[in-house]
Amino acid sequence: MAEYTDAQCDGAADDMPKLSDGDDDVDNDEGQWLEEEEEDSPPVNVTCLFCDRLLTSVPAALQHCADEHGVNLVDVIRRHNLDDYGYIKMINFIRSTKCAASLLTGLTDAPLPWESEDFLRPVLQDDPLLQTDPEELCEDSSLWTGPSSGAESHDALQRRAQAAEDRARSSEEALTRAMDDLHKLKLLAQGLVLNAGTGKAGNLGSVAELREDEDEAYFGSYGHYGIHEEMLKDKVRTESYRDFMYRNPDAFRDKVVLDVGCGTGILSMFAARAGAKQVIAVDQSEIIYQAMDIVRSNQLEDKITLIKGRIEDIKLPVETVDIIISEWMGYFLLFESMLDSVLYARDRYLADGGSVYPDLCNISLAAVRDAQKHQEHIAFWDDVYGFNMGCMKKAVVPEAVVEVVSDDTLISEPAVIQTFDCNRVCLSDLEFASEFSLKITTTTECTVMFSTGPQVTKTHWKQTVFLLEKPVSVRAGEELRGKIIVRKNKKDPRSLWVTFDLGDRKQTYSLQ
Repeated sequence: MAEYTDAQCDGAADDMPKLSDGDDDVDNDEGQWLEEEEEDSPPVNVTCLFCDRLLTSVPAALQHCADEHGVNLVDVIRRHNLDDYGYIKMINFIRSTKCAASLLTGLTDAPLPWESEDFLRPVLQDDPLLQTDPEELCEDSSLWTGPSSGAESHDALQRRAQAAEDRARSSEEALTRAMDDLHKLKLLAQGLVLNAGTGKAGNLGSVAELREDEDEAYFGSYGHYGIHEEMLKDKVRTESYRDFMYRNPDAFRDKVVLDVGCGTGILSMFAARAGAKQVIAVDQSEIIYQAMDIVRSNQLEDKITLIKGRIEDIKLPVETVDIIISEWMGYFLLFESMLDSVLYARDRYLADGGSVYPDLCNISLAAVRDAQKHQEHIAFWDDVYGFNMGCMKKAVVPEAVVEVVSDDTLISEPAVIQTFDCNRVCLSDLEFASEFSLKITTTTECTVMFSTGPQVTKTHWKQTVFLLEKPVSVRAGEELRGKIIVRKNKKDPRSLWVTFDLGDRKQTYSLQ
């Protein structure tokens, strides 16, 4: 009769800190913060560079130097193109040598008197002038200009405007370089995470290492009936299993069969009808309660035993099984890592000479040109109701998309990038790197890479689409060469990182 076993394991979930990449309300908060800081902070005393006078702020000190000593320090900074270090050296030089103000106004382009590294050492402790950005001084110099006989000349204003424009351009270029460096660092960090610990036993990100509470969301999703209805209505999927078992009764007659992740029990019932002596069906999700009713409704309870729990946590009522069947395939074949559980069951329970079905599986790759899809998902961000949101591409592109791809968008022949023999494959083989070469059939621009062929009847697996931020120009007859790297997400081994290296560009995608 249909039996029920509930396997439990204990453990508390680790706390995950809440992270934020946003800068919401920074401007409003910053203004309030500055006001509070000014109210709470004691007044600043700035000692003049050329006398013992104490001033209440850096601008007041600079204005004093201009009015009383005839030296506009901003002009000195500009005239000699002083950077941060040069500015610091100048301040410490003046304080240590107690030079006259006239020395600064008479300097030529010859080596400056504060070139020595010794002048990087502060003369005054916590000198406010050393805590001031010289670039900001130059930008705000209108607040502390020296005595003037009239309005600034037109040429001087032009020079200042040109200088401001040059600084803005330089800052923009620096920002662009910084963004590029940040992107490279992100790729480096991803690479370090993806490659950390690979090849070490017990550190392969197997789902067997997950606690039951950590895996609750995954199994909870299969407790909903809609997903099982979708899978059962997928005729390509369901009839392939049925036809294989019904057409090979000799392989199942009088055999003990294990169904890993049985769901509604459809594969278990196929196996029973195909002649299996005993079928053990295992599933951790709540759907197994309906599977028990289904088995009884079809008078198969004398052959099918149902057990609730993860295959990694339970103990089967038999020592070995002859056949393991499972519909473990996910998006991009490996998403959800249910194959891990099948391999665990194989290594733990499969008898010598036994078989795992399906036995052979592969992942194929092809190139697509789909201008509409690229416009909807990528180019869309360039103009959103008149606003440039192009920065969103950095977040959008790395997310793989699962959807049906039209076969008329294919621009290359498919290429198999990896094949798995489920009777021999090891857990470590599920993370791999593979070079590929796609033979282009149409001269156009490649906008997408995808897996799972669209040339046949669509399935609930659909296709996994990897959108390229910038299309790649290709010509008919040539080969698009690259490398694909597939790794498990170490924090969530049911998720995947997929990296494409196309020579001059590299992009990592998440499938989760």
